[in-house]
Amino acid sequence: MTDRIADVWGARTPYRAGSGWPRRVDQHVEDGVPEAEVRWFPSACVLCSNGCGMDIAVHQGRMVGVRGRATDRVNHGRLGPKGLFGWQANNSADRLVEPLVRRNGRLERASWEEAMQLVVERSRRVLAEQGPLGMAFYTSGQLFLEDYYTLSLVARGGIGTPHLDGNTRLCTSTAEFALAETFGSDGAPGSLTDIDQCDTLFMIGHNMAETHTVLWARVLDRLQGGDRPRLVVVDPRPTTAAREADVHLAIRNGTNAALLNGIQHELIVQDRVDHAFVEEHTVGFETLRRQVREYPPERVAEICGVRAEDVVEAARILGSGQRLVSTCLQGVYQSHQATASACQVNNINLLRGMIGRPGCTVFQMNGQPTAQNTRETGANGSFPGMRNWQNPEHVEELARIWNVDPLQLSSWAPPTHAMQILRYAEQGSVRFLWVIGTNPAVSLPELPRIRSILAQERLFVVVSDAFLTETTQLADVVLPVALWGEKTGTYTNHDRTVHLSEKAVDPPGRARSDMEILLDYAQRLGLTDRDGAPLVAWRSPEECFDAFKEMTRGRPCDYSGLSYRRLRGAGGIQWPVTDERPSGTERLYADHEFNTRTDRCQDYGHDLGTGAAYERKDRAELGPDGRAILKAVRYVPPHEAPDEDHPFLLTTGRNVYHWHTRTKTGRAPQLEAAAPDVWVELSVPDAARLGIAEGDLVLVASSRGALQAKARLSGIREGVVFVPMHYGSCSEGDESEPAGHARAANELTITDWDPVSKQPVLKVAAVRIERLADGGAAPAPAPTTAAPGPRGEAVPSTSGGPGARATVEDET
Repeated sequence: MTDRIADVWGARTPYRAGSGWPRRVDQHVEDGVPEAEVRWFPSACVLCSNGCGMDIAVHQGRMVGVRGRATDRVNHGRLGPKGLFGWQANNSADRLVEPLVRRNGRLERASWEEAMQLVVERSRRVLAEQGPLGMAFYTSGQLFLEDYYTLSLVARGGIGTPHLDGNTRLCTSTAEFALAETFGSDGAPGSLTDIDQCDTLFMIGHNMAETHTVLWARVLDRLQGGDRPRLVVVDPRPTTAAREADVHLAIRNGTNAALLNGIQHELIVQDRVDHAFVEEHTVGFETLRRQVREYPPERVAEICGVRAEDVVEAARILGSGQRLVSTCLQGVYQSHQATASACQVNNINLLRGMIGRPGCTVFQMNGQPTAQNTRETGANGSFPGMRNWQNPEHVEELARIWNVDPLQLSSWAPPTHAMQILRYAEQGSVRFLWVIGTNPAVSLPELPRIRSILAQERLFVVVSDAFLTETTQLADVVLPVALWGEKTGTYTNHDRTVHLSEKAVDPPGRARSDMEILLDYAQRLGLTDRDGAPLVAWRSPEECFDAFKEMTRGRPCDYSGLSYRRLRGAGGIQWPVTDERPSGTERLYADHEFNTRTDRCQDYGHDLGTGAAYERKDRAELGPDGRAILKAVRYVPPHEAPDEDHPFLLTTGRNVYHWHTRTKTGRAPQLEAAAPDVWVELSVPDAARLGIAEGDLVLVASSRGALQAKARLSGIREGVVFVPMHYGSCSEGDESEPAGHARAANELTITDWDPVSKQPVLKVAAVRIERLADGGAAPAPAPTTAAPGPRGEAVPSTSGGPGARATVEDET
């Protein structure tokens, strides 16, 4: 038995390159449950994008635990703390079990008939008065493929609105755009098995040890396996991964593009370029070479605040390896020049000719478990099946599949991104907003503004959720939903692995699955196809999946060879899956033929500096014709810089024990106890100058808002402060009442987004810090197990106690 709060990544099982990651099965089941009476239902974890295969334990109709699945290709049996303990949210006593409608200013219980009639009546009124552009939908990255595809058809094909996006816009929209800019379409080029083969790892803005705990366990096992890969980490904080690195570049927030230009400069100067590969399989090298000439190590050191020799050494490591795996996440995606920087990461692998073969890939990582499916289904700012909204043939093909008029698909402009949807609501042109499985009143930037928008009388807000949240407080109708484990469906992780999750238990009370709710809505609204038949023809998740896979036939994300039958017991299958490739596809681009041809590409590309969209003629003029595109960019400073009044740079991010706004993980006792409240992390020298000690209460303020929290002193870069993004304005365990003071990181963040991916900038803002009160010798509520640990003061180690113990079966 192991305390998996104290021991986040579990016991090590070291292995060498090419030998295969050993199995280790992690399990947590409630005490006192007879093992012989437990039934196990196959699923996969939904608390990060790794998609670890797991089984759900059920006893007497109730979820009682989970175990990792040894035969799954993703995790080989391992689970992280959120996977082991997060399932307990399903059993929480405060689950929503019946609809709520607002009467006389208060949310009160209602029947499904009353709630849905109200939703449909308001939809009809808005459609009559405003047309389809008055309707908007904002969804999650945690539903199932079948939920998303139903929503996409209803919103795009039925109502005809372009205003459909997901909270994946905050998470990994940059991943999609960077992949499409370089390779022509979305979809990770490589496989998690490339970790098993590589000799060099490059992690930029990716705190893997906390955001992808099982993937980090895999990396740790390689690092301790006897033929250790070299590791370069870029992060302003001394994260767990940074402490394992050969080179740690603790750059200034918002300077990724400058650093990456400098690394490419050194690769070219040191002649670490695979010239034959670049000549034959890429376009844009000469433009890139001219651009990065402006970024010698000395200039990069000045911009980024690191040593020039460390930039040179990082480039030497990346340039001398034979098998390079690069990864990036929110430290790139939620920062300044997001898509531009992510494309430079792609460039590094292309310059080295390291793509499409074992141990050689770039991961534009996802953060959420089903983020990939929002993109594939068109439930975010994309067209379904990775189709190009500017390509009339793609639009007409989708219209034929859905049997709707092509004009219904609103292809006259790009699909609307989340921040623009909120702006339209603020201006009054959007009058109906349906929020599904997300909590924008905590997760979106500049929260005072977001709350004011959602609270408008003229905006009708529907929220589908399993719990009361800060967002439901502002809703007109709240619909109770089934969670993971309470419905059947599929989802796809960040290396294109598809899993089937079987329904294990019934949802509580009168809660329904999102797909059921949307089917009911479409029927009540009378949505039909061109022939007058019901627009949504399916009635079960499997029927929906079958319709979806036909929609993907011939597209980059081809699911046509998949079925529920094939997924059952498979341990995960990577798309594309076709008749020719019935077992799936481990790596894309093994033949170095990329999806960049004008008639196939998902997008014609953008100017990375301005975000201006290229047209078909621009793509044809570039003429990539199946070659990857090396995109060059000039570094420009962030839009908000520290000044005399706000001298610090703020960055926000995740903690290993929590997920998004804690709607689920805050209801798992072990996880909540490990990180019960917000904290502010700052460096020891900065704290000394301000007279701040560990645990002191401090105020952090930007020009937009402020929060109060206890201080954690760490080895973070001087001039930078970190605040975890999970904590909202609601008091613990009761989202119906606000806490005594603001504690949400997004009280501070700026309304700004990347010009290409439209992903909000949540990691660059200017703030000031003020000491409010003595901490009374009580440390900050920040965990000690993950990075960065406390400095100076004696702080008790984080542990989970008896309730956090998990069994481990070593199958090495």
